[in-house]
Amino acid sequence: MSRNLADWLDSFVELTERCNKEPPLLFRKWAGISAIASALQRKVRLDLGISLTFYPNLYVVLVGPSATGKGTAMKFASDIIEQIPTIRLSAQATSLQALIRRMKETNLTDIDLVTGEQQYHSSLTIFSTEFTVFLGYHNQELIAALCEWYDCHSRWSYETIARKKEEIVGVWVNLIAGTTPDAIQASLPVESIGAGLTSRIIFVMEEKRNELVIIPTRTDYELLLQQHLINDLEIISQMSGRMSYTDGFLKEYTAWCHYADEHKPFHDKKFDGYCGRRRKHLLTLAMICSASHSDEMIMTSEDINRAIALLAEVEVKMGTVFKGMGRSDLSGLINDAVVYIAGSHLKEIPLYQFAKHFEGDMDKMMMERVLMTLESMKAVKVIKRPGADTTILVLDESV
Repeated sequence: MSRNLADWLDSFVELTERCNKEPPLLFRKWAGISAIASALQRKVRLDLGISLTFYPNLYVVLVGPSATGKGTAMKFASDIIEQIPTIRLSAQATSLQALIRRMKETNLTDIDLVTGEQQYHSSLTIFSTEFTVFLGYHNQELIAALCEWYDCHSRWSYETIARKKEEIVGVWVNLIAGTTPDAIQASLPVESIGAGLTSRIIFVMEEKRNELVIIPTRTDYELLLQQHLINDLEIISQMSGRMSYTDGFLKEYTAWCHYADEHKPFHDKKFDGYCGRRRKHLLTLAMICSASHSDEMIMTSEDINRAIALLAEVEVKMGTVFKGMGRSDLSGLINDAVVYIAGSHLKEIPLYQFAKHFEGDMDKMMMERVLMTLESMKAVKVIKRPGADTTILVLDESV
């Protein structure tokens, strides 16, 4: 079989743009990225040095308020993925034990097209429109398993309550999910933010839908384009072996590593773990970018630069995902206050107006603590004028 499309990801974005561009572009783009990853599975790898191997799996979580198009963007991808019989999907809601059984059932045999070597792998894509339903409430056991699976161990063992040992050969797990900011706070323990599972996730954050679409289109061209995407993703799923790279790739990757080491995208300690894994995210994206347009399994400077752009684009809003999450009981209220102040577009806000807005969330003492904290952050200054209403002077709307 030969490919019909010059670039799979570009064509996927085109299809979503034509049919229904209500979901934000970032949601649609990363649903497509995850679809390519689900097809590559553990069959494709990048070897660096003697014992450092990277596989093209990602943990991607689309984050936005209800009705921002997370599920719609994912549906575009799932409609295509479900037509590829070799791509194994998990149930939307499941237990750790059921996931382990599913991975053992999906044990596949693959032949490296270059070396002829036979390999076994248990490649599974977790596809969940409600991440918190899949994850459960503070499910430490499942969270710990997802952390270990991310690294694609050759063998992974688990001892059941009945003291039976379950073993998975060739672990590979890819995840695409959707959730709301409030749901993240409810499902993940505060102490896990910044390390563990969250450091392995690329959070794709959008605050609102792209535009209102009353009736999505369904033209002959769009149906043909969808069929081409199915055909080409099946071809991508047949790729197998080691990815190589050009001198141009290595030059651009080296330059990025030096730059990234000194210029962190976030100054929030909640993202320290993520920053430590950015190179893995980038190399995975580069493999996906290469597979998106070519079967040659050679990563070029164009692939790494595209991956750099994709990662930089999603990181612009990623820093807002954990705002309001912290050990202090004030952290959520402080974030709500910042959002309210930024949304008011006023340089001075009457204190009574601020108090009225938050009357159901904080009493007078709590409000004073929130405002004192914002003052110490140099975000606002509370001004008391004789014979006039007390006002909140906005110093920095971006805090």
